[in-house]
Amino acid sequence: MSRLRASLLLLGFAGLTLPLMPVQQLFVWFWPRMARRFPMHYHRAVLRILGVRVRVDGEALKTGPAILAANHVSWLDIVILSSVAPLSFIAKRDVNGWPFFGSLARLQRTVFVDRERRSSTGASRDEIASRLNDGDILVLFAEGTSGDGARVLPFKSAYFAAAETLGVVVQPVSIAYTGHRNLPMTRRLRPIYAWYGDMGLPPHLWAALAHGPIEVEIVCHPPLCAESDRKKLAQNAESTVRQGLVDALHGRPKIR
Repeated sequence: MSRLRASLLLLGFAGLTLPLMPVQQLFVWFWPRMARRFPMHYHRAVLRILGVRVRVDGEALKTGPAILAANHVSWLDIVILSSVAPLSFIAKRDVNGWPFFGSLARLQRTVFVDRERRSSTGASRDEIASRLNDGDILVLFAEGTSGDGARVLPFKSAYFAAAETLGVVVQPVSIAYTGHRNLPMTRRLRPIYAWYGDMGLPPHLWAALAHGPIEVEIVCHPPLCAESDRKKLAQNAESTVRQGLVDALHGRPKIR
C-alpha cells in the first residue's frame, strides 16, 4: 500500500509540475512580479497532493527586502516555506547542477552560493544585496546544512552581512515536523522526513512519500532589530529559532 501511495503521489506531482514549469519560465522572463508570487500558489497545491498539513504560528513577512533565517530539516522545507510567502532561497551552488530539482530551484530564482570558495563569497554577497534591493524576500538556511529536526545547529554569520543593508529586516522562522497521521511525530519516524548527513535523496524522497501524511508547524517570529554586528544578529536569530523549535515540538508554540 505504501508503494502505491508513493507512486500515485509522484504521478500527481509530475502531472502538476511539468506543465507549469514553462509557465513559470515565461513569468521569469516577462513578468517578474508574477514570478515571485506564482511559486507560492504552486507549492500550496503540491502540499495538498503530498498530504502535508502546515500550521503557521505568527505571520510571515509578505514584502521585502527581508531575510527569513530558518533551521533546515528536509527538502520539504522548500515546499513548506514557499507556500507561506512569495520568496526565493539562498542555496549551495551544488543544487544548481541537480537533475530536475536544479531546474525547479532556478525557476524560483534561487541565489546559488559557493560556501567552499572564499573568492566567490563577495560575488554571492553582491547578488544577495542586489536581490534585496529589488525588494525580494530571501530564505537563508543559516545552519549551512540540514539537521535531524530535533535540534538547531549553530547559525553561520557570513551571509547575515546582507542584513546590514539599510531597510533589510531579518525574520527568524522555526520549522518543526510535529505530527504523523494525526499523531505526534516520534524520534523513530522523524528521520523518514528529516534529510541530513549522507542520506541519498531518491530513496529518502520515496520513503517520505510512502509514509505520510504529516503535520508541520512554522513559527514566524517577530523581525529582529538591525544589529551593527552580524555575528550578534546571527546569534539572536539562532536562539530565537531554537526556542521556537523546542516549543513547537513540545506542543507549546509561543511567539517571542
